Amino acid sequence: MTDTPFSLFAKTPSQISAALNLDKPFQGKQIYQWLVKGADSFERMTNLPKALREKLSAEHPCLFSSTVETSQSDPDGAAKLALRLYDGNVVECVLLTDREGELTACLSSQAGCAMGCRFCRTGTLHLKRNLNDFEIVEQFIHLQNAAPGKITHVVFMGMGEPLANLDNVISAIGFLHDPEGLNLSHRRITISTCGLVPGINELARRKVPVKLAVSLVTADDGKRSTLMPVNRSFPLSQLREALVRFQKVSGRRFTFEYCMIRDNNISDEDAEKLARFCRGLEVIVNLIPFNPCPELPFETPTESEIRAFTNALKKRAVEYTIRISRGRTIRGACGQLAGKLEENRQ
Repeated sequence: MTDTPFSLFAKTPSQISAALNLDKPFQGKQIYQWLVKGADSFERMTNLPKALREKLSAEHPCLFSSTVETSQSDPDGAAKLALRLYDGNVVECVLLTDREGELTACLSSQAGCAMGCRFCRTGTLHLKRNLNDFEIVEQFIHLQNAAPGKITHVVFMGMGEPLANLDNVISAIGFLHDPEGLNLSHRRITISTCGLVPGINELARRKVPVKLAVSLVTADDGKRSTLMPVNRSFPLSQLREALVRFQKVSGRRFTFEYCMIRDNNISDEDAEKLARFCRGLEVIVNLIPFNPCPELPFETPTESEIRAFTNALKKRAVEYTIRISRGRTIRGACGQLAGKLEENRQ
């Protein structure tokens, strides 16, 4: 078993002071501010005394526990980093640029995934382990260091199921949100789940004020159990109860992520079942055309098939958007992450 490495990311200034045995507490805050700026060594922290910088550098030559192994970019503005973790595992994180130029970091919460969703490439890997809070934060910092501007949004839609690693995810969110640091609004942080009901209930219990996205894919129990094994443990009726409870606590609209799969979940009957499931919920359906992967047996619907499905939703007054998939050519789009060191396409 590889020992957990030293890392100051995801720590508060007081925790940094304690970890480094600093005599002056304000130096913990100074180091914290440098970490927020993406510093990778104590040598860069020029407002620390030279003797302290030399001492800390000798003890801890590098501040990151992870290293960037590959960096790929897509003409649509997406970028994907493959990070080597301290134990040899590889995770991927993605930087997305929208039409307005706003930057979003898509972060992983696990190495691999145990959920086994059949339309998701990560699901072919099986779970290696949960990520530590500092490994989640380091993904953000690596992306920010490579970004053309300030990252303003974070989505936990990378590798893994965030609600299966809730403590570390919430700790990482605390670092990202801290007004004295990165100062990301909770309203700009989204947790995506495949429908892990105990995790949704725990989010409601803790009153974590972030946005929630649920990968629904279909409102048919039989189909969903085939596509998403989680539905066998937590069927749609239980999922809906948990979402009603969460909405009462949060008071916020959430999102259903609906991966559209050709000849599978885009019929008129599928639209009717989706409309019934949405009734009474403050929700918007985010339609995502399936992103193809060689390991997966599904196909992307044609434009006419998508149009027919959206017309069926319109007739039933279902509020929806269609996501423009970014990062497809570098396998950085929804469902394409796999934690493999692939050809560098910078």
